[in-house]
Amino acid sequence: MGDPESKRTMLIADSGATKTDWCLVHQEKILQRFSGKGISPVYQSEEEIAQEIQEHVFPLLKNSAVGAIYFYGTGCIPEKIPIVKNAIQQSFPIHAIHVYSDLMAAAHSLCGHEAGIACILGTGSNSCEWDGEKIRKQISPLGFILGDEGSGAALGKQLVADALKNQLTPGLKEMLLEEYQLTAALIIEKVYRQPFPSRFLASLSPFLHRHITDVTLHRIVTQSFTAFFERNVMQYDYHNQEVHFVGSIAWHYADSLREVAAEKGISIGQITQSPMEGLVRYHQAPKL
Repeated sequence: MGDPESKRTMLIADSGATKTDWCLVHQEKILQRFSGKGISPVYQSEEEIAQEIQEHVFPLLKNSAVGAIYFYGTGCIPEKIPIVKNAIQQSFPIHAIHVYSDLMAAAHSLCGHEAGIACILGTGSNSCEWDGEKIRKQISPLGFILGDEGSGAALGKQLVADALKNQLTPGLKEMLLEEYQLTAALIIEKVYRQPFPSRFLASLSPFLHRHITDVTLHRIVTQSFTAFFERNVMQYDYHNQEVHFVGSIAWHYADSLREVAAEKGISIGQITQSPMEGLVRYHQAPKL
């Protein structure tokens, strides 16, 4: 791994709560892309992360000369970064391992070296005001219980709450429970007693998307996006900067997102499903 050629080969990882996208890049050419389980130092120990990488990532790259690794992930707050870095080094014993938050992934991918407001709408949600080189301001997302407005988890939480309290159009509750093979008791079990409740709730959001024309479901989506803008974005300098989005929810609900933004006088820039292409461009760009 120490040859000069390897220094131009980098491994970029984008990890959310549900899955991790890995991309091996040499100069400007993508050599390999694959996905694995989500990695989060909030929910996993260093040993668990190391095991995931050793068993499911390293075998796919063991013949590649990786010179640098850029890992972006949910839960990668400063005090948790050493956990991820140490776990990676057990499989890839190189010096150039850089660990950043998923919010930095959004900023690097969407804004690059330009100022803007970068947002994530996926399983969870997050946002920041980016000055071109660093995060200038961030409103804490607070997680799906206290915040995460506009996220898949927030949408799913409101969907099951409205379903179980009979707030949906007649017939939709039964459709939801049948499609996902759920009961009220099983929902309570998954939300309050089983691990990763946010993943379960976010997994229900496609039901909202498929039936978005229903007034009770459209209301859930618009209210959640309105809350995201009012409680997060509108605390930034949104009058003078475009607001960019990355994530599966932003991508699939782009029309609804733009509709709510227009009502708020917010200018939307990019909406991408994954930050990976932007991250490749960011790390391949010549250093100024």
